[in-house]
Amino acid sequence: MPRQQQSATRPARRRSYDQFCATARSLDSVGDRWTLLIVRELLAGPRRYTDLHADLPGVSTDVLASRLKDMEQGGLATRRRLPPPAAASVYELTERGRGLLPVLAALAEWGAPALTERRPTDAVRAHWFALPLLRALDGLSHAGVVEVQLDEGEFHVRAGGATVGGAANATAAAAVYGDGPADHADARITLDVEVCLALGRGELTLAEAVRGGRVEVSGDGPLAAELRGE
Repeated sequence: MPRQQQSATRPARRRSYDQFCATARSLDSVGDRWTLLIVRELLAGPRRYTDLHADLPGVSTDVLASRLKDMEQGGLATRRRLPPPAAASVYELTERGRGLLPVLAALAEWGAPALTERRPTDAVRAHWFALPLLRALDGLSHAGVVEVQLDEGEFHVRAGGATVGGAANATAAAAVYGDGPADHADARITLDVEVCLALGRGELTLAEAVRGGRVEVSGDGPLAAELRGE
């Protein structure tokens, strides 16, 4: 059999807890080291392999390639070729993969109390603070794109419409958040990492942060007005 055909028909590697349990089955798919962090990156939309590697400091190229292959075989991600002039391959989440957003949001909320001091060895990317912000923005009556400005950089999030809790809305958009300014932002908020962490720990609500001057809101339109409490 030609090598190419062997590769195309290679079955997914057997890695299972062999337990008839929904939790165990879930961990069969996403329990490997790095898998959920790859999902975190792909929630920002289609990413090239080199971009994923750059935003996952500490992962080896072999492990990243292996995890991506496993995610493709497990139906969590797909790979496609962008048309010219880009002419690059990107990875993106499937609908099942995007359904992991509430799982990651819950993990971020649970782990937020452990984020006290930043260690000298800790890497940081601005969009890693999107998950606590998504929960803080959840439940807004007006949906839209919010551009977030931190000292560490800028990113955008899709707010409102039960983005975190509503599975249908969570899986509808390919990019839940992402690096850089959005093409069209309905509102802009400026804050610091400490406020993001306080929001993630539940010590502060977004409305309280805005009233206390710890979050600055700019922009016209109903979403910006709602964020300002108007």
